[in-house]
Amino acid sequence: MASIVLVPGFWLGAWAWEDVTPALRAAGHDVHPLTLTGLAERAAEATPDVDVHTHVDDIVRVVEGRDLRDVVLVGHSGGSLPVTGAGDRVPERIARIVHVDAGPLPGGTALIDFNAPQTQERWRRQVAEEGEGWRLPVPPFDPAEEPADLAGLTGEHLARIRRSATPQPFATATRPLERPAVTPDIPCSVIASTFTPEEVRALADSGNPFFAPMAGTDLHHLPTGHWPMFSRPGELAALLDGIAR
Repeated sequence: MASIVLVPGFWLGAWAWEDVTPALRAAGHDVHPLTLTGLAERAAEATPDVDVHTHVDDIVRVVEGRDLRDVVLVGHSGGSLPVTGAGDRVPERIARIVHVDAGPLPGGTALIDFNAPQTQERWRRQVAEEGEGWRLPVPPFDPAEEPADLAGLTGEHLARIRRSATPQPFATATRPLERPAVTPDIPCSVIASTFTPEEVRALADSGNPFFAPMAGTDLHHLPTGHWPMFSRPGELAALLDGIAR
């Protein structure tokens, strides 16, 4: 059985994994859901200086502080870059990195770069107008605006997310992760929800720099919206269990 560290995406905390964790523990895994600096119960720690490197430090601190080894490091969405950075820092402790509806990004990339130009523009405007210049406000989570990303979420799911989500320190999106010239050879898996493995391969073959690193990963498909820990937690746990073995 594995030590599994669960890292949430933007606006979320360890609470986001509450429907996934029990099944993994029942399967015998040692599970560690994390809340990163500035989010959820750690919202009071948010400052303009909290960035992707702060969140890498959070993960490394848990892995080393709890003396975890052979770790399966799971990052959802915006958690994908910090788990990559943590793998670079302590590769001897990491057995596999799993990206949930995300993937490994090239070195020198910031999370905002992976988004469409209109999304980047909207985020910057929201930060300037509503986030005091350094916080990305919680989105409305409106299915009419984001039907694909919010697919599979019930009204109860949406209410829970809106109630518990917290603004995201914006530097976690805008500051790039610098990676070593020679990156560690850590096995990597992708659980794709809003895109398919076939789409990943096609985009990688087309030369898309953001999808090229995914082409060589262990690809899985869990068709649902962008938030499978809420919409399909049992299936997500089963996939993670299988990957961790």
